[in-house]
Amino acid sequence: MAAHTSEIKIKVALDENKVPEKLHWTAPDGGVNNEEAKAIFLSVWDHKTQESLRIDLWTKDMPLDEMKVFFHQTLSAMADTFQRATNDEKMSATMRDFCDYFAEKLELKRE
Repeated sequence: MAAHTSEIKIKVALDENKVPEKLHWTAPDGGVNNEEAKAIFLSVWDHKTQESLRIDLWTKDMPLDEMKVFFHQTLSAMADTFQRATNDEKMSATMRDFCDYFAEKLELKRE
């Protein structure tokens, strides 16, 4: 049995049509307590079926310009995670090139 467990909670408030109105998340080990979010992408690897399961949620008031930045930052983070997980520098660089292209086409400003 693990010496320590950690829990992450996501609360989704839905409207009458089951569209997310509010998202809140809590991750005590990360110092997050019931913080509001406008979007959440969660991927889980199912080893038995060998497929990725996803939960993609965003509130109906998520601004489009913020969604574009959120996607860009998520894609960039995936490139970093891919490199750490696989040590495949060449493909990680290719993924980062795509992220640069994505940002350029969406005219996202560099931070």
